[in-house]
Amino acid sequence: MTEKILDEKKQEELIQKFDKETKTRKFDSIILTKSLYWIAIIIALYHFLTSALGYPATHMHRSLHVAMMLSMAFVFYPMRKKSPKRKIPWYDYILIILSLSIAAYIWIDWENFINRMGTPNTTDVILGTLLILLVMEASRRISGWPLVILSILFIIYALVGRSMPSIFMHRGYTWANVVNHCFINTEGIYGTSVSVASSYIFLFILFGSVMNKSGMGQFFNDIALAIAGNSKGGPAKVAVIASGLLGSINGSAVANVVTTGAFTIPLMKKTGYSDEFSGAAVATASVGGQLLPPVMGAAAFIMAETLGVKYSVIIKSAVIPAILYYIGILVQVQLRASKEGFVGIPKENLLKARDVLKVRGHLLIPIIFLLYMLLLSGRTVIFSAFWTIVLTIIVSFFRKETRMTLKDILDAFAEATRSTVSVAIACAIVGIIIGVVSLTGFGLNMADAIIELGHASLFSTLVLTMVTCMILGMGLPSIPAYLITATMAAPALVQLGIKDMAAHLFVFYFAMFANITPPVALASFAAAGISGGNPMKTGLASVKLSLAGFIIPYMFIYNSGLLLLDVSAIGALIVAITSTLGVFLIGISVEGYLFTNLNIIFRVLALVASIMLINANRIQDVIGFVILLFIVGFQYIRNKKLQN
Repeated sequence: MTEKILDEKKQEELIQKFDKETKTRKFDSIILTKSLYWIAIIIALYHFLTSALGYPATHMHRSLHVAMMLSMAFVFYPMRKKSPKRKIPWYDYILIILSLSIAAYIWIDWENFINRMGTPNTTDVILGTLLILLVMEASRRISGWPLVILSILFIIYALVGRSMPSIFMHRGYTWANVVNHCFINTEGIYGTSVSVASSYIFLFILFGSVMNKSGMGQFFNDIALAIAGNSKGGPAKVAVIASGLLGSINGSAVANVVTTGAFTIPLMKKTGYSDEFSGAAVATASVGGQLLPPVMGAAAFIMAETLGVKYSVIIKSAVIPAILYYIGILVQVQLRASKEGFVGIPKENLLKARDVLKVRGHLLIPIIFLLYMLLLSGRTVIFSAFWTIVLTIIVSFFRKETRMTLKDILDAFAEATRSTVSVAIACAIVGIIIGVVSLTGFGLNMADAIIELGHASLFSTLVLTMVTCMILGMGLPSIPAYLITATMAAPALVQLGIKDMAAHLFVFYFAMFANITPPVALASFAAAGISGGNPMKTGLASVKLSLAGFIIPYMFIYNSGLLLLDVSAIGALIVAITSTLGVFLIGISVEGYLFTNLNIIFRVLALVASIMLINANRIQDVIGFVILLFIVGFQYIRNKKLQN
């Protein structure tokens, strides 16, 4: 039951179809291929070793990182569809040289470069302009036009601010001011987003790549099958569990959909689930991996950096909402299986959990070690990630089935570099946007505009913020999507008195859901490519499955106890129990089933009770619990009568 049902060639085709970031060149020249392979390894080794030995000075490290990522972008991503796919054209060699020249300029004249901050000379302006153009071109090749257009609009806004409507008006800046802020200052391209990309993100992508080479993805599938495969609707539960676990580490919803969905979607269809539901289960679980501690697709580290709090605080606050999200999906999967009479996979076709743990269980050691280092040791994230990667390689040698060869290790390092390019370039271009926002004060103006449009009503402001985040997150990787929404939308919520943590998690949730919500639902469309279902219907099914996820962010805005903020242990336990019951009721309402079918009145009643249970109000908790008991009792008795 561990065979791959969708061949690797088909997987790669699907990823390239729905994930622009994977459409790369494949070279005819063996010498060029081998050379680039070793260059990618050297780049990974630079990031890996400097994380342990210490990074160069800020501008030196970040400029080198951006130069390396730009070079890799121009090597692997063609300028146009008709551009050469089997060789590097002459103009890309020029772009590579220009990219490296900018970093060389900073390294050679580093002290004087820093001292000119605020008063750039002509060469600074020329090279800064060149860097902005190179970042835009690389981003266009990798992710398309959305981020490029957005960055251009923000640059125009910085230049013509005096002519903007009053709420967005600012004093206006010259091109030299913009270049200084985006190039020499550490609030632009070489700002927080690139800082995180060149440290946390690269290391954790490398960690995921090493884990994948050791067989962790197969382990997640096998252990999920062993635990849940035989239960009612087992394959769907396996899909949810495996996709969630893998999605937290690899950070790419589309790639995760194809990786786990290649195996689990055919199993779900064989059990009886529809094409659309099968695809939606994998898509919603894969997107949810970005919300699931401990890694959260590396977004947790950016959030910690942005908020200035410890990583452990992010994990603690994110854990209950993430678990509730997955409970919501699993409840619907279970109810759908019960309603349709689906069964699980026969036990004789499944591996036993102890056998899976015996063969690959030791692969959990690095994850346990990582959690210990991050939460209990007091060590930095960088230090923890470095030694977790080292430990993963060592642990892989414990058994023959997982033992990594030297080639496996080198392949993992090379793949990590290539996987980081798209995220790093996205972070660089987002740095332009963030730089303009900080230069012009756009974030505060945006906050004022959202609040004004919402007529100072918290709920209407939350709805407007949700829509804004989902629009901004369309078609973007999770990290730049969060960075943009955190810069533009989160300040509006903070200005209304909402806690920073709740505001940032709120915008992060809805930036992620853009991946499963039509019209631009890349994760859902990729899943439909595997299941054979209708893409739009798969997207709508994904929205239904993730309904709890759409409600939970509103709930932790009104009830910070869900984020374990300012709440006692008893209070946290009560919040966890009532919220779980609330999510259970959401599943009942959506599926319209509990023991037997529910009519519309009971479905609405279940939804109302769910909101009461999730909200922070003891009286409402009691009312919601009473309604829950009534629905369960009534449906149980009704089902007994129908059976008789």
